[in-house]
Amino acid sequence: MNWIILIIAGFCEVAFASCLGKAKETTGTEMYLWYGGFLVTMTLSMVLLLKAAQTLPIGTAYAVWTGIGAVGTVLVGILVFKDPANFWRLFFMSTLIISIIGIKFVSE
Repeated sequence: MNWIILIIAGFCEVAFASCLGKAKETTGTEMYLWYGGFLVTMTLSMVLLLKAAQTLPIGTAYAVWTGIGAVGTVLVGILVFKDPANFWRLFFMSTLIISIIGIKFVSE
C-alpha cells in the first residue's frame, strides 16, 4: 500500500511543478489560482511522502519520489509546454525510469 501512496506522491510532485509552469504563463487571478494549485499539490505530495516513508526506507522512498517527479515533469514539459523531445532527453529519461523500477525491485 505504501508503494501506491509513494507513486501518488510522485504524481503530486509532477502536478506542483506543472502548476509553476502554468503560473508563469498567466497573469492576474488565473496566476494566483495556479499558485494555489501549487501549494495544495506540494503539501499533498509532502504528506504522502511522509506517510510512505514511515514503512519504506527513506533513501528508497525519496529516490523513487524524485524520479517519478523528474520523469513526469519532463513528459509534461514535452506534451504541454512544447519542450524539445530530442533523442538524448528521451534516452536519459528512459534510464531514470529503469533506475526507479530497479530501486523498487531491490528494496525490501
